[in-house]
Amino acid sequence: MKKSTRITAGLTVLTLPTIEFGGYFLFNILSGREAELGLTAFQESMFRAGHAHAGVLVVLALVALILLNAFNIKSWLYWVICTGFPAASVLISAGFFLSAIGSQLTQPNALIALIHIGAAVLAASSLALAFGLLRTHAQSTDKNGVSQ
Repeated sequence: MKKSTRITAGLTVLTLPTIEFGGYFLFNILSGREAELGLTAFQESMFRAGHAHAGVLVVLALVALILLNAFNIKSWLYWVICTGFPAASVLISAGFFLSAIGSQLTQPNALIALIHIGAAVLAASSLALAFGLLRTHAQSTDKNGVSQ
């Protein structure tokens, strides 16, 4: 595994304890142990969505890094994939959390834009990974379509 991929994967794995803590905090909110916070239903649902997206997107980022390494994708695609998937997981989940922080909010604040930015980064990263995998496959087959 390339050093940069290994470092990115290691940093991505380091986010798991924060997701775990978020799950514990969310459990306390939903079980009524944090009632003194006075969160609105909107805030609770945004926190729930942020937590779910964080967990799923971090796992997706780790899978993308494994594919990136296994198929030896090179060039600018490498950097889009290596940084894009982890960045998207942070941007999207942060967008859910940060857009709902405040007293008695019932609508998102301007930081909801982070979700849109993260979604664009995720789309670009996904397309780069698909293109890289398909290009790698095309380069590894001969004229008769036989894998080398």
